[in-house]
Amino acid sequence: MSARGLIVAAPHSGAGKTTVTLALLAALRRRGVIVRAAKVGPDYIDPAFHAAVTLWPSVNLDSWAMPAKLLDALAAQTAAGADIVIIEGVMGLFDGAADVAGAPGRHGATADLAARFGLPVVLVIDVARQAQSAAAIVRGFVTHDPAVRIGGVVLNRIGSERHRALVADAIAALGIPILGMLPREAGLALPERHLGLVQAGEHTDLAALIGRLAETAENYFDLDAMLARAAPLTTAPVAHGMLALPPPGQRIALARDRAFSFVYPHLINAWRSDGAEILSFSPLADEPPPESADCCWLPGGYPELHADALAGARTFAAGLRRFAQTRPVHGECGGYMVLGESLEDAAGRRHAMTGLLSHATSFAKRKLHLGYRTARLLSQSVLGPVGAQVRGHEFHYASLAAAGSDEPFVEIADIEGRGAQKTGGRRGRVTGTFFHAIAAAG
Repeated sequence: MSARGLIVAAPHSGAGKTTVTLALLAALRRRGVIVRAAKVGPDYIDPAFHAAVTLWPSVNLDSWAMPAKLLDALAAQTAAGADIVIIEGVMGLFDGAADVAGAPGRHGATADLAARFGLPVVLVIDVARQAQSAAAIVRGFVTHDPAVRIGGVVLNRIGSERHRALVADAIAALGIPILGMLPREAGLALPERHLGLVQAGEHTDLAALIGRLAETAENYFDLDAMLARAAPLTTAPVAHGMLALPPPGQRIALARDRAFSFVYPHLINAWRSDGAEILSFSPLADEPPPESADCCWLPGGYPELHADALAGARTFAAGLRRFAQTRPVHGECGGYMVLGESLEDAAGRRHAMTGLLSHATSFAKRKLHLGYRTARLLSQSVLGPVGAQVRGHEFHYASLAAAGSDEPFVEIADIEGRGAQKTGGRRGRVTGTFFHAIAAAG
């Protein structure tokens, strides 16, 4: 029997999708349901919380960055052996890229996946500053796209019993079931920092939080009704292999610790399925890349929070320099910062980095760089052959304090193909860029 699925979405960011998703996952798992999770769009932090609750990796599903065959493969892989798959949406349900001729269903929107997989949407409505007007919002979402079905509503931030009755009665008149309600003071707020939520692995009381989430869902959600509204997760037949990115080597030294944690599970799984071996090491523990590896990958993360430790990790730096003399080294975003000459933190303190590339980065004047990107490779590299196009994204507050003198690594354009500029750096076998790769363009 195939797994069933639901999508948790909202009219806008900050409505409570993550809280509702985690509470639902925790409560279903406590019931003994085999539950899996996925996240719409580019995101490293929410899937780590999903994995902490379900004890199973949570993948990203991105209709803009991923070819259709990869989407289907990842969805099928997630559903295998599961009773139910809960997919957490991104931004508002219909938010995504502008319409592109000849590319229906490839906007990066949650609605794309609801239509593609035939899954009903549980719509989370933040009603803190409204009452009956919430029904008008629900009506609009129900009728906006006939290919997207609203299966029910969860009301968040209910202020009182009277408030609940006003909202619930207005929505009930539409024939849309209310599947849950969360009080305004549920005590489930997750701490945040500049790139989103504080990472799951940094919570000292994560088990207690998961317990509170499960209890909240048991007290305030109609779990039986939610399970009844889940629909079979339908995907097109999937051929062997997942078309993400080729492995950068056969024995990949992958930096993994609190400073380097932003790596997509679908990439690691694709590399392993192609026969590559992952050899993890920790720069924060002053470990060099393993000598048995044939390439090194420094993913993104929070190097700015650990700049002192990284600047003092001399064994790591010396080992990385030695490694780069004979084998490829690639850095994404935070990894790119560590490959540079220096990193200036938010307080204006300058920390020496590895110096394998000649740029310098700074957080002294924070500027948000956010959005989908298409990268065209300017030379043969770990991401592919010269001229190949890779889709991904940027999300960082760092800026280049010094551009450096290295050859540019990629030509980057935004989601609409505008503003193409050569960026990143290449020196010998070392490459790096702020760009996070998701999949080969297709």
